[in-house]
Amino acid sequence: MNRTRARSRAVKRVLVWVILFAMPVRSSLARHTTRSASVGQLGENAQVREAIAWFAPNLSWINDQQVRLTEIPAPAFQESQRAAAVKALLSAYGLNVQVDAMGNVIGELRGANEKEVVVLSAHLDTVFPAGTDVKVRHDGSRMLAPGISDNSTGLAALAAIARAIHEAQIKPLRTIFFVADVGEEGEGNLRGMRALVDAYRSRLKAVIVLDGAGTDHVTTIALASRRLEVVINGPGGHSWSDFGMPNPINALVRGSVRFINTKVPASPRTTFNLGQIDGGTSINSIPYEARLKVDVRSESESELGRLESALRECIAAGVRDEMESSRDRSRGKLEWKVQLLGSRPGGELAAESLLLRALRAADVIVGNESRIERSSTDANIPLSLGIDAISIGAGGNGGGAHSLQEWYDPAGREMGLKRALLTLLGIAEVAPEKTR
Repeated sequence: MNRTRARSRAVKRVLVWVILFAMPVRSSLARHTTRSASVGQLGENAQVREAIAWFAPNLSWINDQQVRLTEIPAPAFQESQRAAAVKALLSAYGLNVQVDAMGNVIGELRGANEKEVVVLSAHLDTVFPAGTDVKVRHDGSRMLAPGISDNSTGLAALAAIARAIHEAQIKPLRTIFFVADVGEEGEGNLRGMRALVDAYRSRLKAVIVLDGAGTDHVTTIALASRRLEVVINGPGGHSWSDFGMPNPINALVRGSVRFINTKVPASPRTTFNLGQIDGGTSINSIPYEARLKVDVRSESESELGRLESALRECIAAGVRDEMESSRDRSRGKLEWKVQLLGSRPGGELAAESLLLRALRAADVIVGNESRIERSSTDANIPLSLGIDAISIGAGGNGGGAHSLQEWYDPAGREMGLKRALLTLLGIAEVAPEKTR
């Protein structure tokens, strides 16, 4: 009875793959169709099964790599040390690995067709500044450290999937790039993914981004955002003898209070965050400069524009109020500006895309269900240019992202690894098995 049920489940899985990929694929790979196993039979491919089976006995190794990479600091624009560690990992698994001019680590697994490329990526950088304690602590099954989930989880999965494919001696039809990219967080402005897409845009078939933990979602809609910096300058002076002189921090506070009272709609969902304030030289000095960094996000481009305009109006009003309340305007005035630090474009994956079908088919095979989600990730860049892209979690569970209390629990990690591997091979396709 149990064998009958198992056979029934296997048949159902194969049928799901056949149905999901039944529509014809128009690509340069058409000529390989008669020589390779059907994509619908991917889950039954012996080499693919071998790669899938590699994860379970090697989970401790994967966890160890995650800890090791987490403990290598990687603030934005300072990712080189962690990049070197990832390069060494990927080089050990038969990949041709290089570091591009931007600092991205790119491991190439050459396919039968070199004219089309599928990217599997995970970002190297964290939001935490240099000097942050990134030593990993253990609390039961949990691992705790800044950046342990976002995005050491993705980096460990990137290395694990590359090794599993190498151990199983899988040869893809489309070339696969395993990429550890820079500049995803903060003011990085997705610079690593931008450079990658610029360099390979004509060859890119699909991009799969591994970002954080979980298997409960798939990001197919890119959330647009802008990062802005307010700068207010003044003459500066002594807190006692120059009291009453226009104060840039006072003006910044006045403008900020106005801005945080700006109404935003629940639909389209729109948010703002005052994330960083800097200024002043000492407690007893009137500052000559004050800076504020603001993140604004929205499902609507027009709402983004409205928020940016509101910020400018509020800062102008704050400067005006400070000037009007100052006792001595003859000794200088305040100057201000709002400048764009970065802009993430929006975009959306077509519901009928082959990449989404590959993800859905992988979900069926591993027994997972995932919801469609909108988010701001490295996938924003290819999606904005009409290139198929998704962002998914790499398995396990995590929390406290972007905080000093960030944690990761590897329970359930194996499902995430299998899901990512099957999605990757579903879109890259697999060359015929070699007789061993």
